[in-house]
Amino acid sequence: MKIEIVVVATLLLACIKLGEASYDEQNEIHVGGKVLCQDCSKNWNEWVREGKPIKGCKVSVTCMDESYRPIYYASDLTDEQGEFEMIINKKNKRGKDLKNESCKVRLVSSPDKACNVMTDFAGGKSGVRLTHPSAMFRNTIRYTLGPFYFTTPMCVEPDDTYSSASDEGYGRPKY
Repeated sequence: MKIEIVVVATLLLACIKLGEASYDEQNEIHVGGKVLCQDCSKNWNEWVREGKPIKGCKVSVTCMDESYRPIYYASDLTDEQGEFEMIINKKNKRGKDLKNESCKVRLVSSPDKACNVMTDFAGGKSGVRLTHPSAMFRNTIRYTLGPFYFTTPMCVEPDDTYSSASDEGYGRPKY
């Protein structure tokens, strides 16, 4: 009985190590997702579920090294369906491997004048780290993100930095 347990445990550990090895051997990172416009003037169901795709939005990926210096940057524009797709080679120009977790994907800009305010729904404004792949196949690891959202200027909360009742006087910022 003890020998069977040892054999099963050994096989389990071997499978885990094999899975880790295949994760580390990925040569390309594919990052994709969607960017939508969220209109706060709609009712809740429409606002949450019926965002319209925005063509031409810029989405970027930045990867850092161990010293938190950028070692990779790329961007892509969304298509008619609001979708983006970036392919990252895991070896940078200096021959170092990029670590997936050191890469962050975020919104950059929207060409739509009526819907150009970044939101942080799904992490679009602050950025999303590549930590949980959606698929792994041969030399490729894939991350599917978002959807990320922009919203209309009327949906933005007012900036109360300049309070009329400030100690410094009317409308003056505190320094």
